Amino acid sequence: MKTDSIFYSIFQEFPFIFFALLGIPADATNQYQFTSQEVKQLAFRLDGLFLPIVADSQLPFYIVEVQFQPDPNLYYRLFAELFIYLKQYQPPHPWQLVVIYPNRQTERECDIHFQEMLALPKITRIYLDELTQPETASLPIKLLKLVIEPENTASDLAIDLARQAETEIPNIAVRESFINLLETIIVYKLPQKTREEVAAMFNLSDLKKTRFYQDVFAEGQAEAQAQLEAQLQAQLQAQAEVKKREKAVMLKLFNRGLVTEDIATLFELPVAEVAAMIAESQQEQSEQN
Repeated sequence: MKTDSIFYSIFQEFPFIFFALLGIPADATNQYQFTSQEVKQLAFRLDGLFLPIVADSQLPFYIVEVQFQPDPNLYYRLFAELFIYLKQYQPPHPWQLVVIYPNRQTERECDIHFQEMLALPKITRIYLDELTQPETASLPIKLLKLVIEPENTASDLAIDLARQAETEIPNIAVRESFINLLETIIVYKLPQKTREEVAAMFNLSDLKKTRFYQDVFAEGQAEAQAQLEAQLQAQLQAQAEVKKREKAVMLKLFNRGLVTEDIATLFELPVAEVAAMIAESQQEQSEQN
């Protein structure tokens, strides 16, 4: 599972965590729906999108980008997606762009083109390793910090988070859903541990011995896991569809006389990868005929 998928799963399950990052009260969550949306031109896709669900033109919509690998093309793609999205959908709300990095070293600013843009109040860049002590004391922010926690201390932090959740989250079902998410993150960070070993880490209190946990939560845990896997499968299917459309566009451009190098420049991909995708598309078209 990629790191950005973990974050999008967190925002899907607990959207108030995103607003906690921005210092916005948790009740703002009730005014938004977290989703993803395709921008049709060149098959762009906005993976993280908080759209208002109330008729208030003052509420902004948020485009969320999680970037854990250096990418010199990120802002070229992101601003292209933003403005094509605005042209295509003309949403009745102002926009806000939020980019989440593990640290400043990961960011590639491209000052020559984007220095003024990145200084706009509409754009927020968050570096998880620079969050202040009051911010990192809160349960939602600690959960995000767990994703970048070193492997040798991740287990201890996860257990501390589970203990804190038992104190701060009174709703048993929500608390157990939160612990499920902790387990998922630890499985992702520590693939050498089995899910049974990870689950054993969170056997913290008498809660696990209750009839509720034994009879209800065991089923809820499997259901929550199935939902998460379904979400991830849907993301993979969406990515496959995007790649399929990209290949079709590449083949069409190639058939019209555009050379592979120019197509690679247009899609910001290596020439070899574009050539392989065109060849695959030609093969698929040949098999269909």
